[in-house]
Amino acid sequence: MKFLRTMLNGKNTIWLAAIVLLLVAAQPASAAVQVYGYTIKNVYPHDVNAFTEGLLIKDGFLYESTGLKGKSTISKLELKTGKVLKKIDVAPEYFGEGITIFGNELFALTWQNKIGFVYDATTFKQKKSFSYSGEGWALTNDKENLYMSDGTANIRVLNPKTLQEIRRIHVTLDGRDVDRLNELEWVEGEIYANVWGLNQIVRINPSSGQIVGIIDLTGIIDTKWFGVDDVLNGIAYDSKTRRLFVTGKHWPSLFEIELVERKK
Repeated sequence: MKFLRTMLNGKNTIWLAAIVLLLVAAQPASAAVQVYGYTIKNVYPHDVNAFTEGLLIKDGFLYESTGLKGKSTISKLELKTGKVLKKIDVAPEYFGEGITIFGNELFALTWQNKIGFVYDATTFKQKKSFSYSGEGWALTNDKENLYMSDGTANIRVLNPKTLQEIRRIHVTLDGRDVDRLNELEWVEGEIYANVWGLNQIVRINPSSGQIVGIIDLTGIIDTKWFGVDDVLNGIAYDSKTRRLFVTGKHWPSLFEIELVERKK
């Protein structure tokens, strides 16, 4: 999300190094936080031109939103082949962000325009727009409410009918704020979130905001030929088959993974 190259300087370099240590090195000693590795179950093709922002699975199909002004899209794809079944271009003035499907509506954010859009989830026809303060990063839902990340340590809880904010979840790890929360996915009563710029996904208790698990995806793909912005981003969970998928910006592959607990 956003542009990593603009952040790799000064205090932000220190922040990134510190948060990596906090998430991966320091936390195994915490009894409340379980660290996970992974095994790869299956690998599927992914469009290398897709600057992935939002990812989800519904009824066995993959839905993906991409970013960058003039290149932002929303697509419905075959999971196993990556074949595009339906696709729309977002207006070129917008940098597309996260999506979620609630009922028969697809909700989509934009990054800095402070505007989101609601589409018919079947036809992709735009139905209405809505506004919000700050930035829009990602969306998910629990079949009752929408959850929105905005780049801070807060996740906003929205009413899906009015799109008004109900409350905020303040995300912490052992009492310390964790921001840069990016793509979101609701998984078995928890919120999974990419931490932008890192190879870790955090598992968040939506009631307390506490991080209860860390998924370390270091080494899942060789990124030596990637650009600095082509980071891990994209989590999709198929609740019917209980399968978890991840990808990244401009990655050639979508990975189905299984979590493996690491010994503390």
